[in-house]
Amino acid sequence: IDCLKSSVITFISHQIGQAFVEPPTFDISKSFADSVNTTPLIFILSPGTDPVSDVIAFADKLGMLKRFESISLGQGQGPKAMKLIENAQGSGGWVLLSNCHLMESWMPTLEAVVEQFNPDNMQTSFRLWLTSMPAKSFPVQVLQNGVKMTNEPPSGLRANLLRSYSALSDELFKESNKPEIFKTLLFGFCFFHAVVQDRRKFGPIGWNIAYGFTPEDLQVCRQQLMLFVNQYEQVPYKVLNAKINYGGRVTDDKDKLLISTILQTFICPESVEQKDGYKYSTSGLYYAPAAETMEEFITYIKGLPLYPMPEAFGLHENCNITCAQDEALKLLTGMQSMVSLSSGGGEGGSADSVMDDTAASIQDRLPKPFPLDVCETKFPTLYEESMNTVVKQECLRYNKLIWSMTSSLKDFRKAIKGLIVMTAELEAAGKSLFVNEVPEMWSKKGPLSLKPLSSWYLDILARVGFFQMWFDLGHAPPVFWISGIFFPQAFFTGAMQNFARKYGEEIDLLSFSQHTMDHISDAKAQLTTPPDDGVYVYGIFLEGARFDNTTHQL
Repeated sequence: IDCLKSSVITFISHQIGQAFVEPPTFDISKSFADSVNTTPLIFILSPGTDPVSDVIAFADKLGMLKRFESISLGQGQGPKAMKLIENAQGSGGWVLLSNCHLMESWMPTLEAVVEQFNPDNMQTSFRLWLTSMPAKSFPVQVLQNGVKMTNEPPSGLRANLLRSYSALSDELFKESNKPEIFKTLLFGFCFFHAVVQDRRKFGPIGWNIAYGFTPEDLQVCRQQLMLFVNQYEQVPYKVLNAKINYGGRVTDDKDKLLISTILQTFICPESVEQKDGYKYSTSGLYYAPAAETMEEFITYIKGLPLYPMPEAFGLHENCNITCAQDEALKLLTGMQSMVSLSSGGGEGGSADSVMDDTAASIQDRLPKPFPLDVCETKFPTLYEESMNTVVKQECLRYNKLIWSMTSSLKDFRKAIKGLIVMTAELEAAGKSLFVNEVPEMWSKKGPLSLKPLSSWYLDILARVGFFQMWFDLGHAPPVFWISGIFFPQAFFTGAMQNFARKYGEEIDLLSFSQHTMDHISDAKAQLTTPPDDGVYVYGIFLEGARFDNTTHQL
């Protein structure tokens, strides 16, 4: 499955063309060309992006910077925003209202203002720019009438580099006293920016915390680089460490060490001295090219692999397996969600009948909730037996899931027959049933799981069955199915408490030791009495290793 995404990309590029797998660089001028003075231009924000600098640069390019006003919306900013819009309508200026989602109360006023735009009463050059995160409070009328744009952080080294260089021009090189040094180190900073952005896709292997680096971080580094290269005879590499520009976002101590180490690969004396002979990675594919113009840099960047190997990020090639599997699953999930709910052909029934049948089959096999009053009587809170508390907590957790499933299935089957109103939540649950996914209202109350609905439900039945056996037994079983416990941390704490109270030890000083009983083939059948100390558990999984029963070790 880890090869799925790359295979799909190869197939599309061969069948319909390379242009369909390469994300285009953001071009604000195309969106501007589609607008008139009565249509607002709306930026839909995403984490790690800030289009304000793009709008300011575009205003400067069109000679509108002197007639450009911007304001960040928030408490008390409504009247100021109104005044800016009124003034700009008469002068033909531009107004940028940032973060509309932060001022829900003023959104109806904004809607009224936009509805009253009259082209006869305003200059043709007037434009209203808006930025907002996706929010329910944003006026639908404004959204429908406006030109909508989103500028998500590009995915992939090549796309990141193309975006960085698309915003630059050859005039930048002329500002430097030492253009050769500046070009090499600027490419190093751009490559560094692309690496720190794209490492996030590797999860905790890339960064302990996923940081939202922005183009403004790179812009500050570029300005500092120009300043230091022009002012100093020797490049002050110790100052060009990005600890302030990038390190200010980094909070984890290991990530701080990592980002400094990564930067040293790209910003170092060797890169300037050896020029394109200095390679950024072992493959030799990545280096600062000996280019003279922006066009030559962009040509080199376009020749880089569309999806680079982990060695470009300084990681082992095995890192790509987990990352590629996650991306493949997202692709398949997206394709599955696009299945038309109205389609039904051949022998298959309609979507409604499929959803109703699925709901009925789950409903018929739903276990009964545990009687909590009887549970309290059977398992009283005892000082010497902490497992009684564990089993009561687990029964309550599974009861909440069973209650949610019972009520939602009952309501959904009524709604699909038209007996009650089909709410958005029930409709979402029905779509999930249709494509064999666990409805969100169940997964929120259930144990963490990545299984599809059919496997997830069988797992829930097995888990409830384990606790039903414990309930019927009236005391802790001799061996525990660790995978079936909703909150295993409480189970381990309970086991430790039992030992601490039995021997009068401080629980904070205790830790677990494990003994693998590889001579046991069927734990439930062979282990009929509990151990004197500790607990017997089965159902532990190994990932990336196996247990050797001959040598009795991993």
